[in-house]
Amino acid sequence: MAQRKYYRKNYDKNKSVKKILKILLGVFLFCFFAVLSVFLYYAKDLPRPEDFTERALILPTEIYDRTGETLLYQLFDEEKRVIVPLDQISEQLIQAVIATEDAHFYNHFGIDYRGILRSIKKNLQIGQPVYGGSTISQQLIRSSLLTLEKTPVRKTREIILTLELERKYSKDEILEFYLNQIPFGSNAYGVEAASQTLFNKSAAEISLEEAAILASLIKSPSYLSPYGPNKDELLARKDYVLMNRMVSQGFISEEEAREAKEKDIEFTEIRHQIRAPHFVLYVKNYLESQYSDQFLRTSGLRVYTTLDWELQKEAEEIVKNAVANNKNRNAHNMGLVIIDPNSGEILAMVGSADWWRTEPSPEGCTPGANCLFEPKFNIVTRGERQPGSAFKPFVYALALRKGLGLETVVWDARTEFNPNCSGIYFESKDIYGADCYHPRNYDGRFRGPMSIKDALAQSINIPAVKVLYFAGIRETIVLAKSLGITTLNQPASYYGLPLVLGGGEVKLLEMVSAYGAFATRGFMVPTSSVLRIEDRENKVVEETKKTPRRVLESRVADMINDILSDNQARTPAFGARSNLYLPDQEVAVKTGTAQDFKDAWAIGYTSSVVVGVWAGNNDGTPASAPGVTLAAPAWNQAIKKALELYPPKGFVKPEILGTEEITLEELIPENDAQYANWQKAIRPWLTDKQENKD
Repeated sequence: MAQRKYYRKNYDKNKSVKKILKILLGVFLFCFFAVLSVFLYYAKDLPRPEDFTERALILPTEIYDRTGETLLYQLFDEEKRVIVPLDQISEQLIQAVIATEDAHFYNHFGIDYRGILRSIKKNLQIGQPVYGGSTISQQLIRSSLLTLEKTPVRKTREIILTLELERKYSKDEILEFYLNQIPFGSNAYGVEAASQTLFNKSAAEISLEEAAILASLIKSPSYLSPYGPNKDELLARKDYVLMNRMVSQGFISEEEAREAKEKDIEFTEIRHQIRAPHFVLYVKNYLESQYSDQFLRTSGLRVYTTLDWELQKEAEEIVKNAVANNKNRNAHNMGLVIIDPNSGEILAMVGSADWWRTEPSPEGCTPGANCLFEPKFNIVTRGERQPGSAFKPFVYALALRKGLGLETVVWDARTEFNPNCSGIYFESKDIYGADCYHPRNYDGRFRGPMSIKDALAQSINIPAVKVLYFAGIRETIVLAKSLGITTLNQPASYYGLPLVLGGGEVKLLEMVSAYGAFATRGFMVPTSSVLRIEDRENKVVEETKKTPRRVLESRVADMINDILSDNQARTPAFGARSNLYLPDQEVAVKTGTAQDFKDAWAIGYTSSVVVGVWAGNNDGTPASAPGVTLAAPAWNQAIKKALELYPPKGFVKPEILGTEEITLEELIPENDAQYANWQKAIRPWLTDKQENKD
């Protein structure tokens, strides 16, 4: 009996132990399979070795000139990357990165528990989760495959993928992936792109102090950028990398560290990282309007622009020198643009006198404020300025369309254009522009009867106002819009008769494009900045093909071309050998000067190019000279250079059509509101034949 009880007791005890063991085994197996399931779940999409290489080939969009030989820019905030093998990277750079980011890289299996414990200790000391213990392998996983959110799921996935990464790849492979992946700021991803960007040399040629700079940037590429306000902090961290990290890890001696610490570091000037900046940003804005940021950031597009780099360099130098000459006339800025009127292609664009100039203007303001000169502002595409007499050709074109001829006579006599004038002159917004409106010519003289051709060629104001009245203000605005002018959006009464003298604000690029319709004998081609776009496999993604649209009759364009290219016709006003004259070329040109010399213009063209120049001050401060003095010299030099590259054909002589035998004044009916005042103005010339003086 006792023996049975003993066996029963031991049996029950063994049974309990077995039961506990089964439970423990079950728990263990459950945990094992749970962990295995989690591992398999998160590790199932770990890329193959070649996938890392493919991912590293995320490339930026590159912007080239029209030949594809000159790289203008790699898009801001996008990836510049050149993949290089580990043996083409400086050993000192490799050592600097390892010493700074993961000193035990070759000794751990992906997770550095000592680093984690060290970071936890530091975080507890400061009371904030600032320090991390991530290894190079973890950083590679995080930057390549994961988001930056700090969640348990993301951290679990990071650890699992890191362990699997270490199992699949060698340490050297992981380090190579990492060094070609990480960002260094200034759009540079990977050590090769960073070396080229910051030091204009390959990663194999990097010096010890330059290697310490690159290793320093990994911590905070944007904040520590040598082109930003925190350069001193970057240099201080460079010294920390040399003295505290590389020396302590035995990569260099203290003497080597001190020598490197004392050496001056020359960074590549940021201006060498972008060419034709105003034009490039204009192209960038276009690209961003057509494609998503993600597509531009990762697709490796090659953008072939319309820019002629040789012509662009000449244009930039011309503008720089012209502004230096204009400063004594209180004109501190200039914009210049050159287009091919037959295709609308922008060949050169200079949006200000000097994109890189940082010193304050003579007023003492800083760029970005209301300055005489603002370097980053693109006056070609964004500035809306008064064109002065440069607007007159559009008005005359409409009048010629309506029946006037080159020899139609118009009287230049002092004329009051407001039939309701009370004798008090003040600004208002009726069609006359003022209660009394009697504009003057630039020289204060009146010339009596003159032909339409001479009136426009010499830019005489009184005939121009009469021509606008004949042509119609509303109809003129409609024509200007058909030519590509987008800024005249107020009712006709807002502009009134002063419209012909530049009373409506316009953009230089649009004015140049509109003049292109004269150059092409009446066809309008919208401007373009891109020839074609190719993907990384050289397949064409986009190609610019624009169909010309007729906006003017050929005979009208021919008459405008004949007027504006006739140096003899403009000689009484501008002289025989002014800056509007090219001895060996038939060139049409018109100047413009806004009221009080606030804006100075020169726009001229042949059949092959149109060149436009604006000169003045960004804030509208008046200069002290007209367009022929401030803008025409630069225009003259620019179009000479352009014609060397783009030879023109001559203009077609116009047909002699239209009203030639009568005066414009006779075309105004007697019951018209202007009739009495116009006849009153010319009566002294008809009766006394005396010179009319102001």
